[in-house]
Parts: sequence; structure tokens; C-alpha cells
Amino acid sequence: MISKKDIKNKLTESGLKVTPQRMAILEAINSLENHPTAENIIEYIRRIHPNIATGTVYKVIGTLVAKRLIRKVKTDKDIMRYDGIMERHHHLYCSESDLIKDYFDEELDNVLKDYFKKKNLSGFKIEDIVLQIKGKFEI
Repeated sequence: MISKKDIKNKLTESGLKVTPQRMAILEAINSLENHPTAENIIEYIRRIHPNIATGTVYKVIGTLVAKRLIRKVKTDKDIMRYDGIMERHHHLYCSESDLIKDYFDEELDNVLKDYFKKKNLSGFKIEDIVLQIKGKFEI
């Protein structure tokens, strides 16, 4: 769980003004599990800030994505979700439940990096490689 101080630092380091709306939205994304949708974030925030406008939430989410404080994660069902973990990782996606779990694997990262380095994709510079591994979680 990320602290309020860390959230403030992230906003400041990104050149953003620290506002209650930005704080609340980053806190929500980091508190809610399973990569929340905008609707999940709005529902969570309204418990504490009942008057926050839906448009404000979407605008702040867009700003946070643009500043690379969060990233978009799209599911097979075309649902846009948000991820507050910016460290290199992949996703395990359950096609039945729509559950997304973070998957950290440095060995896989190195294999992918080496693979594409050997492919020498002319005219294309890879910025990041993020896998979404689709399957079903066994309960």
C-alpha cells in the first residue's frame, strides 16, 4: 500500500499540483484491488468525497495516465481498467471472472528483451513489453 506522502511526492515529481481529487483517485487506485474501472474508482471516492463530479474523475484519470502515474489495462471484454503499479510487470487475466493479477518475472523480462533485440525490428523502437497472459484461475 502506498502512503499519502508517497502519492504527494509522485504528483509533485510529475509536475502536477497536489489536489484532493488527485490524491483521492491515486489512493483509490492503489487501495482497490484487481485494477479498478473508472466506475469502481468513483464509487470508492464518493464514500469520502460525495460531491466529486464524474467528469472530474475521468479528467484526473486522463491526466494521471498522460503523466505515467497510472496505466490503462484493457480486458478482453473491452473494459478499461487502471493500474497504479508502474514497475515492470505483466498481467494474468482470467477470461471467466475478468480478474487481473500482477505477475512479476525478471527472467521473462530478460527473455523478451533478448528475443526482440535479436529480431532487429527495423524502423521500430520498443518502449515497453507488457504481456497479458490469458487463462483461468483455479479456485
